[in-house]
Amino acid sequence: MGEPFIQQDDTHLSVDRWQTEHPTLLAGISTRDGGVSQPPFSSLNMGFHVQDNEQDVRENRVRLARKLRMPLERWVSSEQIHEATIQKISHQEKGLGATTLETAIKGTDGLYTRENGILLTSLYADCVPLLFFAPKHQAVGLAHAGWKGTVASIGPKMIDAWVNDEQIPIEDIKVAIGPCISGEAYEVDERPVEAVCKICPLAEEKNIFYPNNQGRYQLDLRKLNQELLINQGVKKENILISTICTASDERMYSYRAESGLTGRMMSYIGLK
Repeated sequence: MGEPFIQQDDTHLSVDRWQTEHPTLLAGISTRDGGVSQPPFSSLNMGFHVQDNEQDVRENRVRLARKLRMPLERWVSSEQIHEATIQKISHQEKGLGATTLETAIKGTDGLYTRENGILLTSLYADCVPLLFFAPKHQAVGLAHAGWKGTVASIGPKMIDAWVNDEQIPIEDIKVAIGPCISGEAYEVDERPVEAVCKICPLAEEKNIFYPNNQGRYQLDLRKLNQELLINQGVKKENILISTICTASDERMYSYRAESGLTGRMMSYIGLK
């Protein structure tokens, strides 16, 4: 099927198939290149919360906004806390979190909207970006799924909100699982594995995690999110999965590979 996140220029990758089929859609993730931030945040850091120079972060966001042709006053960002709270966004929230951390929507890791002219955004440096799209229903959403958000069912909860609150048929929902740390690069101890087994009892059988030679485990968050979405009723053929590993791809920031001192990429989705 091929890699779904295709590089458009030095600043971002897009979900090419979705955008080709639906020209009013913007969906993708930024890279670490093409910005003004200094080391260790070099160069297109999108995160205000990582002790980078705030003016540099704003300039980086302005640069991406120009490339996407979606001005900052239409962006919406949230304060991510590795949980599974989801909020529906309207035009009233436009601009929140776009130019300062202080105005970001508090304590929220999932956003969705059914209004156009809004760009939903979320920040990453190894965690899993989940992008949701129901073209027949003008619905877009995204979720930040680290291991804690994943085992708290943030992906299935977004599906649940669309099906039950928005009356969107589950067969109409598409999901793209974006660039994140791979199972080969993501070593964890017993605590995440125990949580994974509770929410996905067949996780070991499906090779979602496996023991390594150091007495710890390798955990594949991409595969886990795919499995949870399928179990929720999303069609397997409606799920796109990136093969890009943030820990090994030089275009990406990686919290693990850079010992916690690094910038953040930004996933985004919206209808023009």
